Amino acid sequence: MSDSPRRLTHVDESGAARMVDVSGKDVTARTATASGRVLVSETVVGLLRGEGVPKGDALGVARVAGIMAAKQTPTLIPLCHPLSISGVSVDLEVTDDPEPSVAIRATVKTTDRTGVEMEALTAVSVAALTVVDMVKAVDKAAVVTDIRVETKTGGKSGDWSRP
Repeated sequence: MSDSPRRLTHVDESGAARMVDVSGKDVTARTATASGRVLVSETVVGLLRGEGVPKGDALGVARVAGIMAAKQTPTLIPLCHPLSISGVSVDLEVTDDPEPSVAIRATVKTTDRTGVEMEALTAVSVAALTVVDMVKAVDKAAVVTDIRVETKTGGKSGDWSRP
């Protein structure tokens, strides 16, 4: 690591927000995976594993919402670049371990000049919000938690995985 101080890339010298110029960066294959959870009641876990919740296919709707959200990231997050996304997968798993929840994992792929971490985070976030919307009639206390980047590959900074 260099001795020079690190600075925020989306802020100019005067402190104003700016979109980073990526025109000089190489186009490379890049991926990012993010994860998160929605803490739910045991009743919701039972419904998701069985007859379903009153609004319908909660996991299917959340999966599609996450995919759609990844594609809308530059519309939702002001300084994100529009990217040519080549693939998005959103997986949801109903689990009891360590507590009743829906685990969400999204992976986004591109071949472009900047990474897709924000797209993966947006996919997980919107999928999680959709789960809450789908189960709120049964569980008003559902909680979105632990949204984070797990891995990223490609680009100048190389590969990274959460320790």
